[in-house]
Amino acid sequence: MIADSFDLALSLPTNPGPTRFSDTAGESNSVIDLMFLQYGSVELDKHTILPNSRLSSDHTPLSIDIPIFEEIIQSLRFSITPKSDQEMGFIKDVISNFKSLDTVEIDDSDKLEQLVNQLGLIIEQSWSKNAKKSRISKHSKQWWSESCSQALDTYRTTRSHENWKVFKATVKNAKRSFFDDKIQEITNKSRGPWELMNWVKKRKLPATEAITHNDRPCLTPDCLWNALHSTFNTVLHRRVNLSILEEIAHKPCQTWNSFSRYEFKSAISKCIDMSAPGPDKMTWCHWKLIIKDDEYLSKIISIADACINLSHWPKYFKVSTTVIIPKPNKPSYDNPKAF
Repeated sequence: MIADSFDLALSLPTNPGPTRFSDTAGESNSVIDLMFLQYGSVELDKHTILPNSRLSSDHTPLSIDIPIFEEIIQSLRFSITPKSDQEMGFIKDVISNFKSLDTVEIDDSDKLEQLVNQLGLIIEQSWSKNAKKSRISKHSKQWWSESCSQALDTYRTTRSHENWKVFKATVKNAKRSFFDDKIQEITNKSRGPWELMNWVKKRKLPATEAITHNDRPCLTPDCLWNALHSTFNTVLHRRVNLSILEEIAHKPCQTWNSFSRYEFKSAISKCIDMSAPGPDKMTWCHWKLIIKDDEYLSKIISIADACINLSHWPKYFKVSTTVIIPKPNKPSYDNPKAF
């Protein structure tokens, strides 16, 4: 029962034989030591008994070869630092290419899909053009800036005491500027002072604890996905009684009133600039800069109105990045509901 709960099965040795050797005369040897391996695994299906390696012990070792495949860990990433020249170049490229989109007559869903896909391609190409390659390491810091890199390179070239002092001063100023901006962000956005505390930062789960679903541990990505998906989308296929809609009095259909520039700007102005972007890397801060020009604002409003009038939501808008985060102060994190 225990082996089944962990999706394990009894392994058969490649050389069957006893695993315990008796020291008592006339008493036969026996099989006591067993090995359970992952059920259905091709790589981990059999083990070997090593009777010649037991030395003075009455139990013989059991051996198994565990294949370790080479794994390539990406230590490089592409990113654009906020308020940098690369970010301004990214916005300028998006705006200049966005101008070529024709949003005058969007009369069918296929044209809407094609137009939105073109917009996504413009954003992707602009990002790839302006993103900076950086190496991820244990020494990576959010407050590190280009001026810090330049000061460090200067010191490494000259090895002078004066340049070392300049480097230390540059690092100090970069830290102060970064954390001052963080404090101002929390103050101006009506967020709590606890956002600055350590407990709201990333939490590491115990390395030996696995999420359990239907009394079985999730040992594969597919199993983990099914556990989280079935937990967070329990009403996905639930039947809905639509008869209650018959109690509502029928009213004549009305035409959709197009978004006004003021309405659109007011809605976007309430969005937090530092909210996590989607796969296209566009943040609300970027969109606020783009819609300052009435021409581009009109194009975006045309796309939004077309989505309402055609009752169609483009596939590009349905793609998002989901991050599962643990809830704080849970006694155990083996339950999907603890996330």
